[in-house]
Amino acid sequence: MEFHFYKYHALGNDYIVIDPNKIKVNLSEENIRLICHRNFGIGSDGILYGPLFQGNMIHLRILNPDGSEAEKSGNGIRIFSRYLVDAGYVTNKEFHLGTAGGDVHVELLDVKGSLIRVNMGTVTFQSQQIPVSGPAREVLNEELVIDNHRLNITCLSIGNPHCVVLCDEISREKAVALGAAIETHAYFPKKINVQFLKVLDRNNIQIEIWERGAGYTLASGSSSCATASAAYKMGLVGNEINVHMPGGKIRVDIQKDGQVFMTGPVTQVAKGVFSEDLWENIIKLA
Repeated sequence: MEFHFYKYHALGNDYIVIDPNKIKVNLSEENIRLICHRNFGIGSDGILYGPLFQGNMIHLRILNPDGSEAEKSGNGIRIFSRYLVDAGYVTNKEFHLGTAGGDVHVELLDVKGSLIRVNMGTVTFQSQQIPVSGPAREVLNEELVIDNHRLNITCLSIGNPHCVVLCDEISREKAVALGAAIETHAYFPKKINVQFLKVLDRNNIQIEIWERGAGYTLASGSSSCATASAAYKMGLVGNEINVHMPGGKIRVDIQKDGQVFMTGPVTQVAKGVFSEDLWENIIKLA
């Protein structure tokens, strides 16, 4: 039986894989929103579209549930890598994968691909490259006022933009209350992912996440890498960091040359077919 979609989660951050080599789906913004909708569609934090073959490199597109496209996703990369193993596209323990936010190196830590280490590349705190408005600078420990809240923010890019808010205490309620306003603030011309950071000790941090284009999220790989890098840059942690999120824990290692490595699990949830009713609606929205 040929399946139309495959669903996985990485610490509760769930994605649907749609393989264009197996089914042709017109992924208009309307169709992306429908498929990702948790009441009217399959339900997910996004769609991973691929593999797309360009030369000797496998590429993927990462689509947010609001219909927009993300440059990079750490959890999405791990999930897609697991799919490549499950579908037989890769048999090597290590391989490269192309994303809109840059190429990454993937290492499978077990045969099944249920634990994966990814070299996410290097980070930049330069405002022009994130981007953040204002004069050219490293965006470190700046003040941002949102709804009368004075926030300490550090911004960076790891192929996609992040705003890390340093807090004494964090909660889902705080992320939901402030996340959207920060994401869409005029300070950030391409919007931004938001993390609320609490430092636990030199090797452990805790975060709550508001993702650009997705909203409140249980876990995020790129957010883990970005927040760990921000905490390291500020001198709050060492270079081996456990990032604790509502969905679970990711390990981040920052090397002397600036390379950021992320290690975390992947779980397969389901594989299935679009029903006739849903497929008719997808065709209508194409």
